Amino acid sequence: MDLRVGDVVEVREEAEIYATLDERGELDGLPFMPEMVRFCGQRLTVHKVAHKVCDTISHGRMRRMDHAVHLTGARCDGAAHGGCQTACSLYWKTAWLRKITEAPVAPAPERRLLPLLQVSTHRPPGALGAARFACQATELHRATPTCLPLKDVRQYVTDVRTGNAGVLKTLRGLFFAVFNRYQSISRRVLPARLRFRDGLQWGWVPKGRPGATPTGTLDLRPGELVRIKSRQEIVATLNHERLNRGLGFEEEMARHCGRTARVVARVERCLDERTGELLQMKNPCIALEAVYCEGVYSVNCPREFVPFWREIWLERVEEPVS
Repeated sequence: MDLRVGDVVEVREEAEIYATLDERGELDGLPFMPEMVRFCGQRLTVHKVAHKVCDTISHGRMRRMDHAVHLTGARCDGAAHGGCQTACSLYWKTAWLRKITEAPVAPAPERRLLPLLQVSTHRPPGALGAARFACQATELHRATPTCLPLKDVRQYVTDVRTGNAGVLKTLRGLFFAVFNRYQSISRRVLPARLRFRDGLQWGWVPKGRPGATPTGTLDLRPGELVRIKSRQEIVATLNHERLNRGLGFEEEMARHCGRTARVVARVERCLDERTGELLQMKNPCIALEAVYCEGVYSVNCPREFVPFWREIWLERVEEPVS
């Protein structure tokens, strides 16, 4: 299907999707996960066309995804993955969807997806018997075996044609990507005195100080209103790797500094995409309502991660008087 942002589609029934999957519950290396079954039969809107993916496993470059989209409101709730709270935007192969204009297919013999999917969700235990899982994020490299170089102009044409981004936004993303590539090279080959702003990426998040980083506790709860502190205040809490107690702060997050938002969750568990292990956070993080990575500095990647925030990076805001 030649889908665009805003198209309305219907998620196929379980039996139809079952027929597209291999013995691992996958199509082209991409798992259909138990958390997706609840959407079967529902009508949803295409939010983004997922023709490319930023590589968060090896922190490499963009990778190519074929025949997949993200749907509005369809995020993983982690129910089959130990309660993971990363809230990833789910990938939907177009074979799992039908356009509303398509004629319905004849009823297929009933095949239940969950038994197959639940088996495929688990990996052999890790070190010390730690539970390990498989999901769309952990299998990213198998689902996107081809890297997508910056010079491949087809990705920018697809962004505009599908409605993922307008022309100006696409050109802006390309400019940032080329600039950041130059900055990366300059850090390797130029002396410090010849680098532009010390070779920082656009967004200008410098390294913090060596040593232990401070912590703060607000005991925030879902529904509370907070403001994200300024870039300077947050950088003061980071170490030389731009981490606070192991959690990174990046340029995409800096774009939200000064913004006011509501707490949507206290994040205590998330999957390690490299190992599949369920990590229990020593210091819970905060997820904010409608605050996503917009891919501005990653050539408009449509993945829209939910950033995690340390409480020391936030401050409570009084509720406005109605």
